[in-house]
Amino acid sequence: MSLTKPAIIGVTLLLGACASQPDLYPVMAPTVAEKVRISFRAVEVRDISLPNYAAADEIAVQDANGKLVTKSDTLWADNPERAVGLELSRNLTRLTGARIASEPWPFESFPDARLELRFERLLAGADGQFRASGQYFVGVTDGGRERSGLFDLAVPFDPTGGPHAIASARGQVILDLAAYIARNGLR
Repeated sequence: MSLTKPAIIGVTLLLGACASQPDLYPVMAPTVAEKVRISFRAVEVRDISLPNYAAADEIAVQDANGKLVTKSDTLWADNPERAVGLELSRNLTRLTGARIASEPWPFESFPDARLELRFERLLAGADGQFRASGQYFVGVTDGGRERSGLFDLAVPFDPTGGPHAIASARGQVILDLAAYIARNGLR
């Protein structure tokens, strides 16, 4: 009896060690080729609202029939809402040279503006297009003109390239979104 217990524990540990770990896919930062002047010295990227499928850890792909398909062993490397907020902040900083950070605001002085995004769609399609659509809001702390706008962007990717191609496309669409917001919402 005392020999059975250690054997069961050993087999359990061995099976746990052999279990397949999920593949994690980080989003790489694409190269920024342009500079955009904006009206603010400091911008806080606040709430990033993603659809449920885009906020999940699993990478979702829309198949030819419109069905969303995920695999439990193919995951984003970071929490998608946090990652998109950081990607957007980094890209806006690289594009504008302004002091931009995601919430919570890390500086003593307050930002000149606050940016919020509500995504309607952030999804890779079977047609080889990674789409992002939704609305952005720019709140201005000094009583200046507040702004909002719609966005609907797409970047191509190779559907046979798997999760790596999807992660690269998401990185590019968030860079394109940062440029769009800098030109249309932060000027």
